[in-house]
Amino acid sequence: QVQLVESGGGLVQPGGSLTLSCAALGIIFAAIDDMGWYCQAPGKQRELVATITRSGTITYADSVKGRSTISRDSAKNTVYLQMNSLKPEDTAVYYCYARIKYIGYWGQGTQVTVSS
Repeated sequence: QVQLVESGGGLVQPGGSLTLSCAALGIIFAAIDDMGWYCQAPGKQRELVATITRSGTITYADSVKGRSTISRDSAKNTVYLQMNSLKPEDTAVYYCYARIKYIGYWGQGTQVTVSS
């Protein structure tokens, strides 16, 4: 059974940085077609933040380009999202996402709050 376990969220000051982690359990990491993060602020639609495909193709939302870096560590079955120069508008619940063929999986979500 596939499980996505997120960590790294929390409270950070504007201009600060944090790194989100998402570990994929119960699956061979190489079998994941694409993986990344979506975010959802209260009362708003869930939106793409960043993804990386099995072949290494990376996509970023315009709002985080230049401030965020997605990467992966196959030895740990983990994908990371390093977020820098954080803004209050980045405040949201961040959900890890993975797709294996035609099946999608979601992590439990981790809260990111950017506030002074």
